[in-house]
Amino acid sequence: MTPLSLCCFSGGVSCVAAGMPGGEYGELGGSLPAIASLNASYSTTLSLPSPYLFLPPTERKAISDVRRTFCLFVTFDLLFISLLWIIELNISNTIWENLEKEVVLYNFKSSFFDILLLAVFRFLCLQVGYAAFKLKHWWVIAITTLVTSAFLVAKVIVSNLLTQNAFGYVLPITSFVVAWLETWFLDFKVLTQEAEDERAYLAAVNAACERAPMIYPRAVSDGQFYSPPESVAGAEHLSHVSKHTFFSYSEKEYVRQGKEAMSVVEQILSQEDNWKYEKNNDMGDSVYTLEIPFHGKTFILKAFMQCPAELVYQEVILQPEKMVLWNKTVSVCQILQRVDDNTMVSYDVSSGAAGGVVSARDFVNVRRVERKRDCYLSAGMATDHDAKPPSGRYVRGENGPGGFVVLKSSSNPSVCTFIWVLNTDLKGRLPRYLIHQSLAATMFEFMTHLRQRIADLPSVRSHLHT
Repeated sequence: MTPLSLCCFSGGVSCVAAGMPGGEYGELGGSLPAIASLNASYSTTLSLPSPYLFLPPTERKAISDVRRTFCLFVTFDLLFISLLWIIELNISNTIWENLEKEVVLYNFKSSFFDILLLAVFRFLCLQVGYAAFKLKHWWVIAITTLVTSAFLVAKVIVSNLLTQNAFGYVLPITSFVVAWLETWFLDFKVLTQEAEDERAYLAAVNAACERAPMIYPRAVSDGQFYSPPESVAGAEHLSHVSKHTFFSYSEKEYVRQGKEAMSVVEQILSQEDNWKYEKNNDMGDSVYTLEIPFHGKTFILKAFMQCPAELVYQEVILQPEKMVLWNKTVSVCQILQRVDDNTMVSYDVSSGAAGGVVSARDFVNVRRVERKRDCYLSAGMATDHDAKPPSGRYVRGENGPGGFVVLKSSSNPSVCTFIWVLNTDLKGRLPRYLIHQSLAATMFEFMTHLRQRIADLPSVRSHLHT
């Protein structure tokens, strides 16, 4: 499944709701099976939670990546102010004469030396507090920023630095701006991110303790995938599925990974009450998020579709290779290996996103397809395959557990609910907030292409004319 667009490794649904009025959506949507109603059908599997989701890591980093970046920025602060001060010493006379004037014969009104000492003060306080003692409070940086701001304001008001040269402006302004950037970075990035990571870690530890007997991988029930008798033409694609009696080690690993992903997707479905609403579009599609231990933020798209579930099942699950014909967010979708009736390995390449800021990514995913009562599920996650090793042409992305779910309506077979669970790491040096902002737009774009595809199907067009 390609995270910038579609993640071709899970199952889905679509519909011709392009012109559906809001009132009709509300009326029909009420008759659809709610996610919570699936809990009964999932009870046998959800009682044995996936160790992939709940096992805590064996060790944790001594210092987080975001805190390490902050400490590096504090070091940059000291080095940058020092460089500016050394340049200032060379503007007039010799460096030794200016050193004697500013250090030995220090004068508050005319010397820049105290601005350098201010940078040293910030460096020592912040490195000792947040690198040596690993403090998780803002009081240290509050003191350094307060002292820096008060000192610089007083110096600018009282001194005559502004009349000397350009550095009378550059040094005070640079020192002031950098001090406040450090405050912003610590408060909005370091402390916030570490608090989220800590909550996720504790939740995983508590879950693991409550489920101690499940500390080792469990056997997931081998639910065979059944092509529905009412599905439209296209079920013959399953005839190509390999029917091994004996599996190699790598094939067993693919099956295990597929079951792991399926179990995590079921866990996410059972926690609908904990989904956090993010945004919706004009079609009534909604995007939610859920924090998953060890995988971070997971995006969930929920959409109502005015078409039978089997249509979307055919277009998204049965025929993933044909997705490039109608889904503009995917440029390549190829089946590398069919392991058994339920499991396959795919290679996907996404188109660029965010106006070209995010370049194309490629993904290798294992996916598992199952039918459980009134729903079709396709779940998967990143894996490795000898046929598609990482190359220099694309940045290799990595998908966490996710997939597609198509829910059939118990009262109206011509409508269904479509859910897309997306957890992805695009790798590369991309800001996390940029990725999170673009994912919701990408999911909505996929729904637009999917609805258009369903509307173009001959069976749907004939149904609309009648």
